[in-house]
Amino acid sequence: MGNRAYRYLILAGWLVVAACASTTPPSRLGEYLGSQATSTPDGQLPTQRPIRTALIVITDTDSPQAAPALPEEARLRIANELKDHINRGYPVVIETIIPSSELIDGAHLPQLGKKYGLDYLLVTVLSSEEREYPVSLFLGYTTHRQPGFRRDNWSLAEAGLVDIQSGQLVLRGEGRAMATLDSPTAPGIDQWYPVIYFRPQDPERRIRPPTYEGAPITLRFVAMTKAAERLATNLQETWIERREAQLAASE
Repeated sequence: MGNRAYRYLILAGWLVVAACASTTPPSRLGEYLGSQATSTPDGQLPTQRPIRTALIVITDTDSPQAAPALPEEARLRIANELKDHINRGYPVVIETIIPSSELIDGAHLPQLGKKYGLDYLLVTVLSSEEREYPVSLFLGYTTHRQPGFRRDNWSLAEAGLVDIQSGQLVLRGEGRAMATLDSPTAPGIDQWYPVIYFRPQDPERRIRPPTYEGAPITLRFVAMTKAAERLATNLQETWIERREAQLAASE
């Protein structure tokens, strides 16, 4: 096979991966906010500025292909980073993070609003899927190969801004990310592996887990952190688009 044909084959493979990543994992927001989470939000955007809200972050592992849940410390760190990302934008301001155990179901929202003195709640669901398969790992940039395996992680962070009193969904967004973990089968090559890549979007960046045993957790954390960052951006962009559409409709 010529070099050009080989490059086309690799490109085609990554296009297939990217297509799969756009739907993997599937949305889980509807499991917590009902059917409105899968339709276009019909609630009017709030008129007051800023929109004072609370953030609740739920880790969903009920999907048959779901990856193991992140440790509580990692989940809280993602929640705080998401809060910081959103608060740097406009006009949503997250004032507090509510423990996920306090959200029983959608009917429980008014009680939460009364308890925390807020009119809106940003319900965020984190979910991810993984697959692992054997690969040949190269040592450095040489042709010497070692047997190993690769673990692909697809992470999804999705959120809905809910009017607590009416229960209406007024804004929805999501962020997706993919990362891979390369690990050797044989020991003794710790200077190169394990290593995490943001494939296919940033294949040159390398993240080295602090421990070999904790590498899968690091993989899930870095992928979900990137997904949460993209969620914050998507929420801000969606707000602007809906605001412009409403202004145009009122003219």
